Amino acid sequence: MAVTSYTEEFTSTVSPARLFKALVTESHVFIPKAVPGGIKSVEFLEGDGGAGSIKQTNLVDGGKLKFMKHKIDVVDVENLYTKYTLIGCDIEFEKVESVVSEIKFEAAPGGGCVCKMTSEYHVKAGYELKVEEVKEGKLRASGLFKAVEEYLVAHPEECA
Repeated sequence: MAVTSYTEEFTSTVSPARLFKALVTESHVFIPKAVPGGIKSVEFLEGDGGAGSIKQTNLVDGGKLKFMKHKIDVVDVENLYTKYTLIGCDIEFEKVESVVSEIKFEAAPGGGCVCKMTSEYHVKAGYELKVEEVKEGKLRASGLFKAVEEYLVAHPEECA
């Protein structure tokens, strides 16, 4: 099985701790409020949000996907780091076995946050993954980040 990695970096005026709380530790409560046009709900099928938990994100009707399931591998609140694995969704991936993502939230010089995300696509034997084929996932991740950031800026009391 081949592994293809992609790294992205997002910057924000929002503090690393607030973004981590919104996107990781309180995501099941916060994300459906911040992205009501894209995400219906986030629920834990197993666990309470810590390592080993299984989280399902339910998307709004009419899109390509209806849900995604992630296994939470690591939640390090002190270091603002998380690692999780996409373990299922309602459509079959032809080429991809799994996607492992790591996200680190760091303070930016002058305030705000730098969010570094690395995704490893574990490609099934006999297949090759092209950059164009992961663009949709990368666009979805950056769109979610920006929507959450905008909501946090507009609602400073959230995830404070």
